[in-house]
Amino acid sequence: MYQAIENSTSQFVPIRNLQYHVRTWGTRQPNERPLVMVHGWMDVSASFQFVVDCLKQDRYIVAPDWRGYGKTAVPSTDNYWIPDYLADLDFLLDWLETDDCKQVDLLGHSLGGNVAMLYSGIKPERIHKLINLEGFGMARTKPEDAGKRYAQWMNELKKMNKGQLDLTAYSSADGVARRLMKTNQRLPEDKAQWLARHWANVGADGQWRILGDAAHKVVNANLYQVDEALSLYKQITAPTLAVEAADNEMDKWWSGRYSLAEYHERLKSVPNCTIKTVLDAGHMMHHDQPEVLAEMIEAFLAN
Repeated sequence: MYQAIENSTSQFVPIRNLQYHVRTWGTRQPNERPLVMVHGWMDVSASFQFVVDCLKQDRYIVAPDWRGYGKTAVPSTDNYWIPDYLADLDFLLDWLETDDCKQVDLLGHSLGGNVAMLYSGIKPERIHKLINLEGFGMARTKPEDAGKRYAQWMNELKKMNKGQLDLTAYSSADGVARRLMKTNQRLPEDKAQWLARHWANVGADGQWRILGDAAHKVVNANLYQVDEALSLYKQITAPTLAVEAADNEMDKWWSGRYSLAEYHERLKSVPNCTIKTVLDAGHMMHHDQPEVLAEMIEAFLAN
């Protein structure tokens, strides 16, 4: 099994009536800006371990488990909203702020990348540098799509409350590891076995269950507003690094409704944005090529 080089420390931070699990690496030094890493959908903070282990410079790194993921409490809700992630991040940065350091470097992957981009436009004064790992946003919607979306949302709420959206249980941690390797064929077994024990836990019945609330599978009731997102992109003041994998998985996800070219067009709204590509990698680039990604991150933060 993979052996972590840089061990993390866990603590729980009260954020908006939830006990938020926050993983940290390193010891914060005076005047040091934290590097905050926020994970994606159906992922956990431990997912960044491989990249952290490849960083050459000592750095204080903070990675929360989003609400309803990992060891963070599951709220009393049957669906999740982007504004909640934004507010949770804001409260986390309050916790990290000191008299001599009021900014952070912010990195987000996938869902976390989307949240990081929006937040950096909402409160640009809090972000020193921004790294977006395939936080592509969503396909453009039309007002006439609203009725269908609301109906889908309500129908999925009913399915969720009937247990029809429950996540698969596995008989062993090895079963979880095999599931991770099936989803990402580049993931080596030693890392899959390590991730499985952070991505899931075993219950009293001996079954291993993913540490993600099934309610995350319920579609967002609100349509994605591209113009709203772009207006926030324009307000980002932090130098921004947008990293994408050589494997273009957007075509598979969106079936022509949203493309990598359209995403690049949106990034033109970010005042100071550089695009980099990680070769021989898919969406989980922080698992596929942690050494390459760590080098990109350090070069960008040091520049």
